[in-house]
Amino acid sequence: MSTVTESPAAAESGQGRDRRTDRVPAPRGRRAHSRRRHNAGFWAVAFAFTAVMAFATVPAPLYVIYQARDGFPTFTTTVIFAAYGVGVVGSLYLAGHLSDVHGRKPLILVSIALELVAAVLFLLWNDVSGLIVARLVTGLGVGTLTATATAHLGELRVRATGSEASAKGASVAAGVVNLGGLSLGALVGGGLAEFVGQPLMVPYVVFVVALAVAFVVVLAAPETVGRPETPVAYRPQRMQAPEGKGAAFWAAGTAAFAALAVQGLFTSVAPSFLGTTFHVTDRLAAGATTFGVFAASAVSQVVFARLAQRTQIRLGLVLLVGGLVVLAVAAIVLQVAGFIGGGVIAGAGVGLLFRASIASAGALVGPEERGGVLAATFLIAYAGLTVPVVAVGAALLVVPTLPVLLAYVVFVIVLAVFAGTRLAARA
Repeated sequence: MSTVTESPAAAESGQGRDRRTDRVPAPRGRRAHSRRRHNAGFWAVAFAFTAVMAFATVPAPLYVIYQARDGFPTFTTTVIFAAYGVGVVGSLYLAGHLSDVHGRKPLILVSIALELVAAVLFLLWNDVSGLIVARLVTGLGVGTLTATATAHLGELRVRATGSEASAKGASVAAGVVNLGGLSLGALVGGGLAEFVGQPLMVPYVVFVVALAVAFVVVLAAPETVGRPETPVAYRPQRMQAPEGKGAAFWAAGTAAFAALAVQGLFTSVAPSFLGTTFHVTDRLAAGATTFGVFAASAVSQVVFARLAQRTQIRLGLVLLVGGLVVLAVAAIVLQVAGFIGGGVIAGAGVGLLFRASIASAGALVGPEERGGVLAATFLIAYAGLTVPVVAVGAALLVVPTLPVLLAYVVFVIVLAVFAGTRLAARA
């Protein structure tokens, strides 16, 4: 693959050369304008990233309303959620890496357009089959976006500041936007459902507006990837580690899988657990629970950003394991505050472990391959968001809620400790 090889920092600081002017540096005023433009682009992409991720969790507190209206079992909820996971994993496999070739902006715009289609589907076709299709389309958009927007934010930040060191801050911002957006969507969905009429319509109308604005502002953002000089044949995303770095890649991917397995619990069946086990049916409470878990994931990344990566991973493991243990004990003794509090503590650990996983994977390669490696890592991570949850839904057909929940907790703890310790050793 032939791409622009000049570093973003060099290009924007004037150390680079303009190919069209025989390596003459750009004037200082032009460099300043370019930095302002890339800084504005950074915030535009961050807003779009937030809007798309928030839209992904809007239905989480609404599932109980659909379930009460249509009378379907909890397993159907997991099938609807699984459609989202299939969409995410499918688009990551088929398109998550294409921004390395075709540019970041086109993929982000396609993602926003898919979310707009999904919002219209939720409004016009909201029986079970319609929900499955809408969630599938939502997942397609999210999978197209995550790796692309993460890479784009880092590149825009480097070009806005002229310093490669700013990429670390951009990776923190990407993690906060990713998980913070997911937390915001659940809270907005639950709040609107509780306090505004037409709870199965108003949340989606709000996000139609937000997504339309996101599409417009991203149109003005700068591109950061040069097109190849020769056509590149299409191939799906390879699930292959960078050469010579297999152990580090799979440690990062497995840790991300375990981290998102916790989040999957709170975006699919946790609201049903609250209703059936703890008899909490308030829509805002369901949304606030999911919000708390994801918000803790976002906040922990900011609070502990200055810690060394190895320390962040170890602290993340302690919080994740400790929180899940509290959650499990609370489920046994039927203590709803402990269930929610344990989820929030575990969520804080998820944030640290997930960000470290993505940062570790992205650092394994140069910019020309980063989109593909991040797409592969997100593919593994989102499998963690989907596969265990579907297994939970299937198990609930024949096994009581509590044993299923406890088995899920044990599985995630074992996997997180196994992968996290290996990731920390390589940090």
